[in-house]
Amino acid sequence: MGVITDPIADMLTRIRNALVARSSQVTMPASRMKMEIAKILKAEGFIADYQMEKTAPEAIRITLRYGERKQGIITGLRRISRPGLRIYAQRTELPRVQGGLGVAILSTSKGVMTDRDARRAGIGGEVLCFIW
Repeated sequence: MGVITDPIADMLTRIRNALVARSSQVTMPASRMKMEIAKILKAEGFIADYQMEKTAPEAIRITLRYGERKQGIITGLRRISRPGLRIYAQRTELPRVQGGLGVAILSTSKGVMTDRDARRAGIGGEVLCFIW
């Protein structure tokens, strides 16, 4: 396997591909940032569960959620800030995803959090991705 230049984009792509393939689970290389994103996805109800696999290279296994007619709960994932072009938002200009139906995940000075939590805390940060 080659070197992944954007691990978060890789994570989102793996989830997107697993949803298209109707897989129940998806595994990816682990990192602290990915664990934080998975924690937010579970808290917001986008995924059923996630766990750390204690294999040789550590991995994260995400269990996906589907609706009654086997359609994915996640309808869209989009990487916003990337290694070549970082996107930051001040607390006054935090993005709203799908008119508030989606979630923007931000990396702030107080850790990784949703746009809602960042608004409540009154802080801005790097806009990692949108999920709806």
